[in-house]
Amino acid sequence: MANAALRNEVFAGNRAVGRVALAVAAGTRGSRRTHVHESGSLRARFPNAYGPALDAVIVNVAGGTTGGDRLEVDIKVGPAAKLNVTTAAAEKIYRSLGPDAEIGVKLEVGPGGALAWLPQETILFDHSRFRRAIDVDLARDASLILAEANVFGRFAMGETVTSGFFSDRWRVRIDGALVFAETMRLDGGIAERLAASAVAGGGNAVASVLKFPGDEPAVAAVRAMQQDFTGEVGVSCWNGIALVRLVAAGGAALRRDLVRVLTAFGSSLPRLWLN
Repeated sequence: MANAALRNEVFAGNRAVGRVALAVAAGTRGSRRTHVHESGSLRARFPNAYGPALDAVIVNVAGGTTGGDRLEVDIKVGPAAKLNVTTAAAEKIYRSLGPDAEIGVKLEVGPGGALAWLPQETILFDHSRFRRAIDVDLARDASLILAEANVFGRFAMGETVTSGFFSDRWRVRIDGALVFAETMRLDGGIAERLAASAVAGGGNAVASVLKFPGDEPAVAAVRAMQQDFTGEVGVSCWNGIALVRLVAAGGAALRRDLVRVLTAFGSSLPRLWLN
């Protein structure tokens, strides 16, 4: 028992724990950061100091995430402020010996504020275990683009995620009222589940994009590009929210389709996406 306790203590001591908390306010020279907190393995960098929209880049200096790691991002966009957020690289979720890797994201956008949450892809490796929770609180007249792309094994390298655990939980509230809630969950034989026609039809890369406010013209702009998509793309709109689902046969194909969707939605692409 003593040896087991020691192993658990050593394991916990080697896990990456990181947090970024960021607040942005509108100013006379554009949006500016008013508060930045960094701890553990997470950093925030700002390529442009001032502008109509502030750009923020989240960096995980741990170089990836594995079982037992815990990362947190907390972002507050003040009234009339504008913020675009991406990541320095794709987040890699490595094999776990048991515990889940966890990422928690809290986003708050005040009246007249605008936030684009556009991280690069999450790449999951075989036998990884990953749990993500995204909680969003919006003012009624705020704007949001929320995108997450997930790649189950690097297609170009012949990788397959045969087994593992993946949970992606989204909750969006407007003026405190819950307007969107879903959880995507894959447990056990991931490759087998992705092969099902009702899931991904054999594709290994999936993404979702949520736009608020979203309307029929936004939906029509995406549908007008159907002939240009490499994979499958579906879009719908209800109660002021537009939602796009994407499935592709690899990360590169998914990225191309995702860029087209974001362009149709009028979103500025992070420069890091284009490098």
